[in-house]
Amino acid sequence: MDFRRVCTSALLFVALLLGACDDAPSAAPRKTLIERRAALQEAIANDPAAIAERVELARVAIRLGDGVGAEAAVKGALGAGGSAAALRPLLARAYAMQGEGSRALETLDDGPIIPEMIGEAAWVAGDVHLASGDLGAAREAYDRAVHELPRNSALWVDVARFRDAYADTPGARDAVDYAIELDKTNSAVLALKANLVRTQEGLTASLDWYEKALAADPDNEDALIEQAATLGDLGRYRDMLTALRHAATIVPRDPRLFYLQAVVAARAENYRLARSLLQRTRGELDEQPSFMLLSAIVELELGGEAVAATWADRLLDEQPQNFTARRILGAAEWADGDADAALDALLPLVRRPDADSWSLLLAARAAAELGRRIESADYLARAAALSPGEAVPFAADDDYGLLTMAADAEPLDPAKVIPAIAADLAGGNSARAILRATKLRDANRGVADAHILLGDTALAGGRYDLAVPAYRAARSLDASERTTLRLANALFRAGDAAGSGAAILALRNIQPSSIAADRLAGHLAMDIEHWDEAIAHFEHVRRRIGDRDVVVLRELARAWVAKGDDDRALPLIDRAYRMQPLNSGIMEFYADLLDRRGKKQAAADLRDKAAQIGR
Repeated sequence: MDFRRVCTSALLFVALLLGACDDAPSAAPRKTLIERRAALQEAIANDPAAIAERVELARVAIRLGDGVGAEAAVKGALGAGGSAAALRPLLARAYAMQGEGSRALETLDDGPIIPEMIGEAAWVAGDVHLASGDLGAAREAYDRAVHELPRNSALWVDVARFRDAYADTPGARDAVDYAIELDKTNSAVLALKANLVRTQEGLTASLDWYEKALAADPDNEDALIEQAATLGDLGRYRDMLTALRHAATIVPRDPRLFYLQAVVAARAENYRLARSLLQRTRGELDEQPSFMLLSAIVELELGGEAVAATWADRLLDEQPQNFTARRILGAAEWADGDADAALDALLPLVRRPDADSWSLLLAARAAAELGRRIESADYLARAAALSPGEAVPFAADDDYGLLTMAADAEPLDPAKVIPAIAADLAGGNSARAILRATKLRDANRGVADAHILLGDTALAGGRYDLAVPAYRAARSLDASERTTLRLANALFRAGDAAGSGAAILALRNIQPSSIAADRLAGHLAMDIEHWDEAIAHFEHVRRRIGDRDVVVLRELARAWVAKGDDDRALPLIDRAYRMQPLNSGIMEFYADLLDRRGKKQAAADLRDKAAQIGR
């Protein structure tokens, strides 16, 4: 027997076991991996028959995200006499990393796999199924992988990603925490922990975890890019660009780098630069909602109305309830000269009792252009009144019987249950709607959306006692704007104004970029006559959205008047009046300011106009 061949086989077996060993460290800093790759390549060049070094090189390439390099290393090991049964899972992973999921699964099925690699084979299958959206198959594969490799930190990172994709927030948190327990130096798991904390606890709370991830591996490109995005959301653009520049030295072609720089450029109103940066993503992010929204905004600002409308349409196909996209679509169609299409785009907004003034005003102009004067006057009157009504979380469907039958047959299928809940509410049967939502929540207690659905249903049915705890449960899983504002609204309507204010201020603290939180915090400050705080909040909103919100302009003017500074208040209320010249409240306020400045006739004219509108 060839003694060299026996030793080589033993080395291969040891290398394979070290790669999949439960207690082995799951990650190393990128710099260390690059250095190790160079050493292994040199060793292989000196000994072309080396097998163990090629296997280790494949694992290093996998950790560096180099699927092509991993494939070459595995095939080199096979060519040198390595066992196909041992190396098949590594080859499958190399294919999966290159986006060839079907080829990866075929490779796993091509022949036997040694017992020591069964866990890794299942792990690869889980990753492939997760990438293709087959969550059921992914769950089975990950369960098998965890059974075989219960203490592999990197595996638990992928399990956490799977659970997060499946909306199992508590399960994802548990998997991440266990992965950290197994390997506190695993930069990938620390970065994933940061992402989960960002969702649950807010932007600021996540920064410490990103720092930990980067302390473990300063060249973790995903952690750098996610940290940069978080810093951008916090308005810390200089720090954001520093993180992006570092990431660009590692992955200079990553489309996320160009997208995030485009965000900064757009916020600085450099839309031409933003467009150029977006184009450099080469279409790789075109399916992401945030990319579609930014592209629509940039094109609209640059006069590309047709392109902006296309982006907004695509986004609405994915997110029909995205009101920002709908406003952009309406504005793009109007700017392109199509009043009919503009009004069609805005109808789902202006039909709501809580329609915003901007949408109502644009709808009024579009209706007037189409000769629908009564409809236009109605929109103008509602915009002038500025009295938001109750939110309507659902749209009713005409075929009540079919909807309820479908939901009764499959009471845990959201696609069947949500339309039935809408129909129940439209028909006045809120008790039945709440029962449906409760069953769905009970089956999905780790899913924030299930609690939100129950809260929305209970709120629509006037059951604040059910809505508040449902929203609290949702917020414990996801502390974002969508859950916190719902909770604040429910608390306010339940008579707990202090609790509502506390929720809003908590959102403002953890997510300083939230325009809604700043706006509501400003109103709270106005209510308790904290004028400086109110001004700070409303000015923050104004810097973000410009002089497009009459309520913000009016409240700023009121606050400055309360502080005795009419000079600052006057241009603000003047802008508000020009935006809504039929708003009697704004006219009365404007008239008072003009009166104090000695412009008696102008003040009298405004009061007369306000009186005529009020008749």
